Amino acid sequence: MSIRRLVRGTIEWDRLETVFRELAARYDESELRVEFLDADNWLSTPAVVNDRWFVKIVTGQNSLVHALFTGARNLGVFSSGTEGFFEHFADPMEMAEHELEATRRMRDIGVNVPAPIEAFEVDGMGVLVMEYLPEFRSLDDCPPDEVERFAPEVFEALSVMHAHGLAHGDLRGENVLVHDGAVYFIDATSVREDGLAEARSYDLACALGALEPLIGARRAVTAAVEHYSPEELLAGREFLDFVNIRPDHDFDAVEVKAEIEKLAESERE
Repeated sequence: MSIRRLVRGTIEWDRLETVFRELAARYDESELRVEFLDADNWLSTPAVVNDRWFVKIVTGQNSLVHALFTGARNLGVFSSGTEGFFEHFADPMEMAEHELEATRRMRDIGVNVPAPIEAFEVDGMGVLVMEYLPEFRSLDDCPPDEVERFAPEVFEALSVMHAHGLAHGDLRGENVLVHDGAVYFIDATSVREDGLAEARSYDLACALGALEPLIGARRAVTAAVEHYSPEELLAGREFLDFVNIRPDHDFDAVEVKAEIEKLAESERE
């Protein structure tokens, strides 16, 4: 059993049946075909239902793990020289409702996301329902030439979020999906409004960290500068070391910093 599956926990089958009975009743479906996903996910049990709906089931254990992760991330941000800006959720339903609302807000401003449908509570668990995107690939499963082609779109979408007062907060290769020739975003987390400026810099560091192993530091920075100024990239540079110690990132932070500094130096000349 993987550490992620152990931390995520296992939901008893009778509780799962209760969730899917409620889902069938809500959508007037006499039969459900459920495929559980062995996704790289700490914070929910994900499933695809009838090849139409992507369902995330959030338990009390998931909520507790999220609180622990939030504390660790805020401590890491503090070590980077700024106050922590991640928010935790009171319970599983609040986690599901936040992701639903974050997805709606991104969709409203034109960022590609799976269509948000609803969130509801069953037996103390939060259940999030969204559109299922068939035949998608995560960005880190794409070949390098495709990643290089999509990299400017990643930064363009981030810049749209940031211009509208949003931050993703958990940008990783597996949270960027490629579907039907376009880039989609999933799994946005919660940040405090008074920490948005730092959260945007953190987003940039995460995006550069996700792209560097796939296309190299120079190409990642070149894609970023299409939508961000050298000053903004320098602010993101301050979070690179913290991002790199996360278990879901592994990249050459030294090379990324060097490319940002070369870019900033060329702008000063």
